Amino acid sequence: MTFYSLPFTPERPAATEARLEKIYEAAKFGLKGDSLALASGLTPAQYRRLHEFDPLVEMAEQKGRAEGEYVAAKTLHAAAADGDSKAALEILKHQHGWVAKQQIDVSIDQQISVIGALERAQTRVIEGLYTEISKLEDNTSDADAHLLSAGRDGTDVEAVVAEHQG
Repeated sequence: MTFYSLPFTPERPAATEARLEKIYEAAKFGLKGDSLALASGLTPAQYRRLHEFDPLVEMAEQKGRAEGEYVAAKTLHAAAADGDSKAALEILKHQHGWVAKQQIDVSIDQQISVIGALERAQTRVIEGLYTEISKLEDNTSDADAHLLSAGRDGTDVEAVVAEHQG
């Protein structure tokens, strides 16, 4: 078995001015994480290592983000100043916490009477009773004649019987 010696040289990327400028530009356009590393010409592992060992990398990234935000805000404010109401509205909402007033107008044209509804329900029960009694007196067998059938539990007997006897 042959053992091969592999030369190992630790790769330590340096934060050169050109590399910091690439990081700055990538962060300015809003790139983050691995995308920022790859756009800067580094692998994600190299970027993390460089970020860990050199504080200038973090500063370049922060300055790039700040510059990108500044340019976008400046453009938005210029559009609002030129009369773009949509841009002005977005500035109000996102920067100043402004919320458009919500108004709900509900109008009800009819009145509901509980007493009237109960009276109409009572009338329907009484009409159903008269219909069923007339069917029972005629000795007609109908599958719908169940109001006074043996399957009733008697919970509403007072209302039905009282009106029937009267």
